Amino acid sequence: MSEFNMLINGEAVGADASFDVINPANEQVITQCPMATEAHLNQAVAAARAALPAWSAKSMDERRAVVLQIADRIEANMGELAQLLSSEQGKPIEGFAGLGAMFELGGCLAWIRYTATLDLPVEVIQDNDDARIEVHRKPVGVVGSITPWNYPLLITMWHVIPGLLAGCTVVAKPSEYTPLTVLKAAHLINDLLPPGVLSVVTGKGDIGAGMSAHEDIDKIVFTGSTSTGKRIMESASGNLKRLTLELGGNDAAIVLPDTNVAEAAGKIFATAMINNGQTCAALKRLYVHEDIYDEMCDALAGIAASVTTGPASESPDFGPIQNKMQFDKVCDLAEAAKADGATFMTGGAPLERDGYFFPVTIVRDIPEESRLVQEEPFGPILPVVKFTDVEDALARANAVSVGLGGSVWSSNIEQAQALAARLECGTAWVNNHAMIQPDAPFGGVKQSGLGVEFGRYGLVEYTNIQTMQIAKG
Repeated sequence: MSEFNMLINGEAVGADASFDVINPANEQVITQCPMATEAHLNQAVAAARAALPAWSAKSMDERRAVVLQIADRIEANMGELAQLLSSEQGKPIEGFAGLGAMFELGGCLAWIRYTATLDLPVEVIQDNDDARIEVHRKPVGVVGSITPWNYPLLITMWHVIPGLLAGCTVVAKPSEYTPLTVLKAAHLINDLLPPGVLSVVTGKGDIGAGMSAHEDIDKIVFTGSTSTGKRIMESASGNLKRLTLELGGNDAAIVLPDTNVAEAAGKIFATAMINNGQTCAALKRLYVHEDIYDEMCDALAGIAASVTTGPASESPDFGPIQNKMQFDKVCDLAEAAKADGATFMTGGAPLERDGYFFPVTIVRDIPEESRLVQEEPFGPILPVVKFTDVEDALARANAVSVGLGGSVWSSNIEQAQALAARLECGTAWVNNHAMIQPDAPFGGVKQSGLGVEFGRYGLVEYTNIQTMQIAKG
């Protein structure tokens, strides 16, 4: 139990109460995790506030050096962290196309090391005989990070590392479904940071709500559902917290009739099923022109029939859905699609074994109004919808309240790019989907969030602007 204590002000901290962490592959308790109280949260925030002046006063190069040491420490412990991640999240160590737990750990290293190359130079707006006007970027202050269960460590690093580099201090709360890898990593890097610069508290929704409303937290970074993001936005109004919210999506892809199905099907499958479909920007609604609809459905079903789903011990392509709530939602959406008359080419029902296993499922001949099309499933199930007119397909792709990502597939790049530019989403891909990288900004429009992450665009979200005007004469 001591291995998974919270980290507050540089010290391991337990709690009187605890909660179970479940292995989704067998529904057994892995261990128990401390249930933070309001007092624990207050201690963590107070420590962050106390550590802020000295940490923000360090030079960018000094903070950069620490960030690079964090990457080295995580790399030295990748094997252990990947095993722990697999046990609590469910993803295989390697998995389909090598996109399992080791992929997440590799992503951590890539994002940390790229972010460490960024800088926040002073911008000169005017420098003449009258005045010099400079724009400075100053750390926003104490940051609260609230992360989900699909990529527990990677998304924590997306939140924490730019905050640290910008000179902020951070209090992190991982999902109660997957707190263990984040806690382990935090304790592994604890000696690299002054006490209070990074604290990790564990608990359920009340702790996240407490962070959102806390008067001594200056910014919340949240990745999760739109409904929770709205509640955070309301709570944050008390002290006008800065917000970065990466919320839900229901990404659409439009496949034009000139698409080479043999070349595109593998990419479409991989980007729909990445992390067992439990990825915010995964391809979730596939609109295919009637001329190649049957060919595409058959190609996707063929790939789906060739992959395996099971526990990590069996070295499968895909693992379980991470938790029972999400598992039940996927099962419910599948049943609703059946009631709507959809055709299931593969899968469609849970595997008859312990754990939250749902096979990769390809659904065709599904009406637009079906819940499986209109709601984000966040699981290994893909509806393939036929279209005749491209303008109709575009209208359907845009006719949702969210807008995280979208894509267009075609042999004609210029035509695809022109159509992709009309998608109402934060990231538009051409002949790809769900591929993100640390130097390209990522965020949503409409109800998919506020602000962006990654690269310099993401880094400056951890800062406030101070305009300095220096009179001359």
